[in-house]
Amino acid sequence: MTRTYWLEHAWIDGRVESGVALDTGSGRITAVRTAVPVPPPGAEVLRGLTLPGLANTHSHAFHRALRGTVQAGAGTGPSPRARGADGERAPDTFWTWREAMYGCAERLTPDSYHSLARAAYAEMALAGITAVGEFHYVHHAPGGTPYADPNVMGEALIAAAAEAGIRITLLDTCYLSAGFGQPPNTHQLRFSDGTAEAWAERCAVLKERDHARIGAAVHSVRAVPAGQLATVARWAEERQAPLHVHLSEQTAENDACREAHGRTPTRLLADHGVLGPRTTGVHNTHLTDEDIALIGGSGTGTCMCPTTERDLADGIGPAVALQRAGSPLSLGSDSHAVIDLLEEARAMELNERLRSRTRGHWTAAALLRAATADGHAALGWHDAGTLRPGALADFTTLALDSVRTAGPPPALGAETAVFAATAADVRHTVVAGRHVVRDGAHTLVPDVPQALARSVAALRD
Repeated sequence: MTRTYWLEHAWIDGRVESGVALDTGSGRITAVRTAVPVPPPGAEVLRGLTLPGLANTHSHAFHRALRGTVQAGAGTGPSPRARGADGERAPDTFWTWREAMYGCAERLTPDSYHSLARAAYAEMALAGITAVGEFHYVHHAPGGTPYADPNVMGEALIAAAAEAGIRITLLDTCYLSAGFGQPPNTHQLRFSDGTAEAWAERCAVLKERDHARIGAAVHSVRAVPAGQLATVARWAEERQAPLHVHLSEQTAENDACREAHGRTPTRLLADHGVLGPRTTGVHNTHLTDEDIALIGGSGTGTCMCPTTERDLADGIGPAVALQRAGSPLSLGSDSHAVIDLLEEARAMELNERLRSRTRGHWTAAALLRAATADGHAALGWHDAGTLRPGALADFTTLALDSVRTAGPPPALGAETAVFAATAADVRHTVVAGRHVVRDGAHTLVPDVPQALARSVAALRD
């Protein structure tokens, strides 16, 4: 099926062009014509600023059920914080948040996981996201018993993405231990395959599809014993697949790794062959200068998730230094406290301004590249994230006449997108040349808010 879109304004090769005719066929862009002042006959007209589709490089779909219940950090959610000996609430940290997350994971079934992921991915499409990297580790039934189909949970996510109309890279995650030298706890039993070899055997059954690619992940150095890291890295290398890892998100992880192995998590990963151009470290928050050199020098990418990192009080990672060292940057919404890649891009710059007390660390174009081309590359979709002939026909259009975006000239569309727009300004999302979101409404999931409400409520009953 061929189709022509006329883009009122489009961000192409780092600048805004006005009056662009974009031809699509077989799910790809076949031609891009600029300086086309009026829509060609029969063309679909997209008013506003069209960008390449956004890539959400790091997602835990089931965390969407936690939104609004764990952010206050004051015991307002379903699992109130414990009180100390003096009767005061104990400090809220990443580790106390994790207990609420475990409770949610415990209630997931293949059907409820599919429903929640479908709704969350539909929300992503409404936010202009055309591809998601799903860091997936809820593999088995509670207690760790494998399902009859050992990949039924991963297949639920792949199906959910298809029904929501977006692409997915399923980053099947190896998760074997509760900490250095510790067996998995009760909650973690359903995450674990027992050994990295068993994990690899299960993953080998997963098949790629037109909308789905299969990658690998090391949950963290505390969750995969050092002697088994190479097995995961080798699995990804043999398939030339993306390999992701949570890295130095918490100082406690760094301290425990030094105590167990006498080195930082980054050095441990480097010593076991995990780092490299197909690898992305997620968060990369608490790094030494040597860590930064190892990550950048190996071409390992960095996925920043600023809205989650601030929600969980993780800290501000050294994104500027990592990029200068050679680490490509991408962005993720991670725990989905919000789903808004424009906010992630904006927050990366604004966080760095707060940390350094200086402005202008990235241009708007550089931040958009992290949200588009570099994010797709981190997920193995190297043919997405640009508006060029031959690229996948995945793009999104932002309104330039909302209360947030009205005023600046179209030539400053990139700056408007990054520093003013939000996900609420997305008007159209096209994936493989097909309208998934039209005029702000999802074409495949009729009522996304209701779908979210139902799927979240099902995990509380």
